[in-house]
Amino acid sequence: MRELELIGRIAIMIPFLRSHYSKELLSEKIGSIVTIAGWIEDIRPLGSLAFMTIRDKTGVSQVVFNKKNISSEIFGLAINVPRQSIVSIRGILKEGKGKDIPKEIQGEKMQILGEAIHPLVLDPTGRVKAAIDTRLNARALDLRNVKTMSIFKIKHTTLQSIRGTLSDEGYLEVNTAKIIGQAAEGGATLFPFDYFGKDAFLAQSPQLFKEQLTMSLDRVFEIGSYYRAEKSHTRRHLNEFISVDIEAAFAEKDDVMETAEKMVENAIVEVVEKCSDELQTLGHNIEVSKRPFQKITYTQAIKELNQEGIKIKEGDDLKDHDLQVLGRIHPTYFWIVDWPAKLKPFYIARTPDGKKALSFDLQFGHLELASGGKRVSDGKELEERLQEYGLSPKTFEDHLKTFRWGMPPHSGWGFGLDRFIMILTGMKNIREVVLYPRDQDRLVP
Repeated sequence: MRELELIGRIAIMIPFLRSHYSKELLSEKIGSIVTIAGWIEDIRPLGSLAFMTIRDKTGVSQVVFNKKNISSEIFGLAINVPRQSIVSIRGILKEGKGKDIPKEIQGEKMQILGEAIHPLVLDPTGRVKAAIDTRLNARALDLRNVKTMSIFKIKHTTLQSIRGTLSDEGYLEVNTAKIIGQAAEGGATLFPFDYFGKDAFLAQSPQLFKEQLTMSLDRVFEIGSYYRAEKSHTRRHLNEFISVDIEAAFAEKDDVMETAEKMVENAIVEVVEKCSDELQTLGHNIEVSKRPFQKITYTQAIKELNQEGIKIKEGDDLKDHDLQVLGRIHPTYFWIVDWPAKLKPFYIARTPDGKKALSFDLQFGHLELASGGKRVSDGKELEERLQEYGLSPKTFEDHLKTFRWGMPPHSGWGFGLDRFIMILTGMKNIREVVLYPRDQDRLVP
């Protein structure tokens, strides 16, 4: 039933080499001999004919097997192979007879390369809906669903755009350690573990590393996984997440805010241009947000919340419910600036009177996308700030010593990639846009 070649006493299958992806068949000449490979989405036997739909990452192809033109073994294989099995098929490219099928393959040979064992845990076509946990438990199979696949094609395009924008702005991509011996923002949300007899943690941010790198590399960016031990059950939090971080020497906060706006706008434009099919599959429209984004001060935010009946006063942090209300007032991209100094991390610089932080948060409605600002670049001031926050300067000695080597003024931000992908795809749950999400209840697959 399968093509075999005898080598000594061992029979091995010689797989057909793929000549085309499904999408490439549209530009191929009628009459060409082609080979496709993918998984079987549908099989429809109709007398002496069998119609088969093969899907790969680029789309679908229709194959027609005619019992009169092929061996009974191949025809029998075609009508009995389980759906979702991986196959390769060789045949002649013909004009399609269906309205939505410009070209089809007249199947001549077929091989089963990976048989799907039924019943499957979910229906990858999406005709039978599955709960999010069921889908995540079988994520590799779930990715055959065109909607799920579309999310990660959009994510790929977004990452390409981000790298291109930051590179064009003079930033050098770096990779810093994820196993660390000191916290960037205190130890409350760190994952600790034993590192050959030493106390170590999973990095919650590249903050200290990227500040140090401005001493020599001037402008750096990193796209990487980070970890926060937060016991949160929300649709926008995970314990492992992808962050886009930048740090720029000789830059003020307004400079890096402008870079963030360029990055966001460019990514939206490229997704709209390159992922129109995927957006259509998801049923999601994106409006290109023009720069500059709206800016509101922390004080203005407090006033707006008070006007909406929210009891909050100057100096209070903005909680989830507060941001939900602000998001209804400002439903697209906007900045919150001029935060009280005490609400921001120890490494954020302050206004001369010490009351305000030279910081900002980027919001999309209620969703916080980025946080950053100008950093403290004086070592003595940083040491005082650590003490003010109840942190031991001794713990941060490896970081503090770099300030004695000549630290330039610098600014930067951290940007939540996964939340941005939620916006670009219209997803309401961050787990939809992460291949293998990690929260306090999920460790596998």
